[in-house]
Amino acid sequence: MGKLDGKVAVITGGTTGMALAGAKLFVDEGAHVFITGRRQEALDEAVKQIGRNVTGVQGDAADLDDLDRLYDTVKREKGSLDVLWASAGGGEPAPLGEITEAQFDTWFGLNARGTLFTVQKALPLFNDGGSIFMTGSNASLGAFPGWSVYAGSKAVQQAWARVWLNELKDRRIRVNVLTPGQVATAKQEELFDEDTKRQFESLIPRGRMGRPDEIATAALFLASDDSSYVNGMELVVDGGTTAI
Repeated sequence: MGKLDGKVAVITGGTTGMALAGAKLFVDEGAHVFITGRRQEALDEAVKQIGRNVTGVQGDAADLDDLDRLYDTVKREKGSLDVLWASAGGGEPAPLGEITEAQFDTWFGLNARGTLFTVQKALPLFNDGGSIFMTGSNASLGAFPGWSVYAGSKAVQQAWARVWLNELKDRRIRVNVLTPGQVATAKQEELFDEDTKRQFESLIPRGRMGRPDEIATAALFLASDDSSYVNGMELVVDGGTTAI
């Protein structure tokens, strides 16, 4: 018996890395999972990798029309949902003094605005007693030079989780934040050269980058009844980086 038997889950940005690993695990634990991605080719490949009990919906989490199409698909195919992992996000380094309006608008548009409307537009379909969690970043807990826009766009989620759980308490919908640290993903390979990766690894007490499956198991905890008494919390999974 799986921990998510009979559940319906939505994972935005589910075509790569941590979210893709989570989608695979959720399906293995009995859920039907809807994943989103901006590129159809990547979405098709992710659906192929997951293999069963998965629906791919092409779209951008920052585009409200795309979010409407996502939830229209969920409603048509399953009628309701139990778990939402708002994982779509991104960022790029920009030190203070060099930040552009376009960078601010892009990353706050996706990480903050996109996350808010991903959650809000899901509510009419949500079953009482469900679980919502958002992907944060330990950049919002540290002081990593050059990452203030990204850190700020992620920091809002901790405040939202606390407010939203209070607004949703009558429906017993839990709201939490899953905050990973440095994780070895394809996106990281795009952003960081070898020197930068070694510098980041030097900050991690565990001595290595995290793996996507290590974040996926934490996501399963928040999605399942294992975390039934966890509400409004930030679960930091970063090898101890922000603990010291």
